[in-house]
Amino acid sequence: MDKDTIVALATPQGSGGIGIIRLSGNKSKSIAEKITKNPNLRPRYAQLIQFNNNSLQDNAILIYFVAPNSYTGEDVVEFQCHGGRYVTDKVIDLCLNNGARLANPGEFTKRAFENGKISLEQAEGIIDIINAETESEAKAGFSLLNGELFKKVDNMQSLLTSKLAEIEVTLDYPEHDIEYETKESIKKSLLSIKQELEKLINTEQTGRIIKDGINVAILGRPNVGKSSILNKLLGYDRAIVTDVAGTTRDTISESIIYKGIKINLIDTAGIRESQDIVEKIGIDKSIQTIDSADIILLILDNSQDLTKEDKKNIELVKDKNVIFVSNKSDLNKKLNFDNSILVSAKDNKNIDKIKDEIYNKVVDKKIISQDIILTNKRHIQLVKEAYNNINNALENIDKVTLDCIALDIKNAWLNLGAITGQVADEKIIDQIFSRFCLGK
Repeated sequence: MDKDTIVALATPQGSGGIGIIRLSGNKSKSIAEKITKNPNLRPRYAQLIQFNNNSLQDNAILIYFVAPNSYTGEDVVEFQCHGGRYVTDKVIDLCLNNGARLANPGEFTKRAFENGKISLEQAEGIIDIINAETESEAKAGFSLLNGELFKKVDNMQSLLTSKLAEIEVTLDYPEHDIEYETKESIKKSLLSIKQELEKLINTEQTGRIIKDGINVAILGRPNVGKSSILNKLLGYDRAIVTDVAGTTRDTISESIIYKGIKINLIDTAGIRESQDIVEKIGIDKSIQTIDSADIILLILDNSQDLTKEDKKNIELVKDKNVIFVSNKSDLNKKLNFDNSILVSAKDNKNIDKIKDEIYNKVVDKKIISQDIILTNKRHIQLVKEAYNNINNALENIDKVTLDCIALDIKNAWLNLGAITGQVADEKIIDQIFSRFCLGK
């Protein structure tokens, strides 16, 4: 049964130089011919057409793609008209009045998946590119879209399939007594796959940083210059800076992009003993922030000796991933704290060194240079489950019969297949495509 022909705006709503309306389905060509009164649509040619009726007059570019050579694998027509709500709404109305229906969010890409144009993880790569805020996010999304993960998963599945075939032959012909040779062959292949899965799992931390950014908590006692350093790292005045202790009473969060990675900076209330109820709440939140941060920037005052509060803060972060920053280097140096970055927020001195140290402490340069980095929680979970299946098979291969090993191998194959959509629950598929915008 043929699917409905769907239509949606593929560009953002509002005024703009161009608005693109996309049709997909077997009625796309006939609808386009009716509303443009043009019976000579040429596939893969940009044609100047005209809408001319009582409610709409506009010139536009029309491009017609014949199935299966289109984004969705169906007949597709795209109208490139002048941007603006009235014109685009009227073009959509004309399509709806001539047999199309409004597309659901992500329905064009879902049809591309259903028609074999892309795999499931490639579709997720598209949404990652659309939502990318940094260079590293866009690169990771393009790697998915480009099929890098698909190739690796497909290779592992092919090897697992061949091992299942070997087991089948051994079980069908027990008189040949080749079980030992079969097990040795399986061990070698499973070890190879285990190593590949380990490499993917090892990208998880870097993948999370690419997706969510590096969480950096700026800590210190009052008046050491935490808010001043936040402002210098951001490049503009975000936090209020005064000489009054306790000015910052709540956490302030802002982000910067550095070397293609997002850094989430969290300025906290100065940690000290306080009787002020509001300030105490802010101090408690500062302490809680320590546990969720990837990096702690502990700010010290270079113009003073370490205070009792400084020493308490140093003890508080002793087991954390911490960068010590000695501020106010423009004043006479009194503090001699090893392994600290000497900065001056006032003179903007060595602020970039802080950014470098944050990046170098957290980002694994070997992993960031790889083609495949797992940034998607669904992929990470499925790879881990496949790893457990393979590991279980290896641990038991000399203890149980081959048909039991085959179960673990089959489960690993299924978990890998769920990444690419070869094996996928319909609810999961619907959930993935619901994240897309209308028109994609």
